[in-house]
Amino acid sequence: MLQEVLEHIHNYFLKQPNPGKYTISGGVISPLPTFKEGQRIWVVGSDLNDGVYTYHSDGITDDDDIEAAGLQDETFAGTICALAVPPAVLALSGEIRKWVETYQEDVVNSPFESESFGGYSYTLKGTGTASGGNGGPISWRTIYGKQLERWRRPCL
Repeated sequence: MLQEVLEHIHNYFLKQPNPGKYTISGGVISPLPTFKEGQRIWVVGSDLNDGVYTYHSDGITDDDDIEAAGLQDETFAGTICALAVPPAVLALSGEIRKWVETYQEDVVNSPFESESFGGYSYTLKGTGTASGGNGGPISWRTIYGKQLERWRRPCL
């Protein structure tokens, strides 16, 4: 989910790019540039492993799984970038992931954006303000767009 959020805001919070030739074998990247425990890294230029991961001294994990990221064995010429993702973005990414796990399927399958009983009113999906009035479905991007706006860059 973190990678989707960073792609959406066009901001990876790039700190240090480390271009070179890398080998991934048994889930271990070598030579591995120096990273801090818990730091996010971005693998770019790989055929099998491009993505955002979290560095730990005992292995690399991805954002969506606390287990090993399941890196595929390969040798590639690319870049491994150190990232400095603000804690607020990490927290919001976790909140977005929980929202997606809880509501996304129901929202996508529902024909309604909102319902109200008592005075009985409803708004069809994609026509109201929550979806930006653009006719598109409601997603985490429409729900959390305003909160992510402060970190958004015009282009990557």
